[in-house]
Amino acid sequence: MARTLIAGNWKMNGLRASLVEITAIAGGVTPAKENVEALICVPATLLMQAADQARESALNIGGETCHTNEKGAHTGDVSAEMLADAGASYVIVGHSERRADHDETSEIVASQAAAALRAGITPIICVGETAAERDSGKAIEVVTGMLRDSLPEGASAESVVIAYEPVWAIGTGNVATVEAVDEMHNALRSCLADVYGAAADLIPILYGGSMKPDNAGDLLAVKNVNGGLIGGASLKATDFLAIYAKA
Repeated sequence: MARTLIAGNWKMNGLRASLVEITAIAGGVTPAKENVEALICVPATLLMQAADQARESALNIGGETCHTNEKGAHTGDVSAEMLADAGASYVIVGHSERRADHDETSEIVASQAAAALRAGITPIICVGETAAERDSGKAIEVVTGMLRDSLPEGASAESVVIAYEPVWAIGTGNVATVEAVDEMHNALRSCLADVYGAAADLIPILYGGSMKPDNAGDLLAVKNVNGGLIGGASLKATDFLAIYAKA
């Protein structure tokens, strides 16, 4: 069975003063004896300090994106190797905001995921549909196609995490129904099985659309939901730990 991963994505939020939340979260998570892991992905400016604060705890720290290359003339970019060197063990790739704001295609996302594996960190590969795509009845077709195109070559089932983030639910307060989440996560599991065979059962599939303490229990109870990719609710230790407790 896939492990459960409760992952926070701080996005472009957080200054050094915000690291008190990392300290509080680190103090509230326990070793993954129940097969549940906790992760906070922070802006690059906070990564090293966050990793230092979480070092003696069971909290993992990750980055929010990475360049495809190890190094080079790419002003302002951060490589997966740099993230690993700063203390990251995970990195988010293909988030809908990156796909929309920076024109990151699934081909680029696959290369970023491969870069993460090259650096020895785990990519969280994000996929999801827009409201228009869902309304047209093409949600499953779009999302499973995006998944296939975003998987890095040579990856094993043990080395990747998938996050389903319905674009229309991110930051809007809208949440997909349990039935819609169940349908999509089953489709993603089937798609992964086509690629990895029976080992696909080991791959965590996270739900990433406005998960909060009050709806986390219902969402995490869905068969193929193996955790959450949490935005706003991860900025406060009390909210994040409440979701972690549900897991």
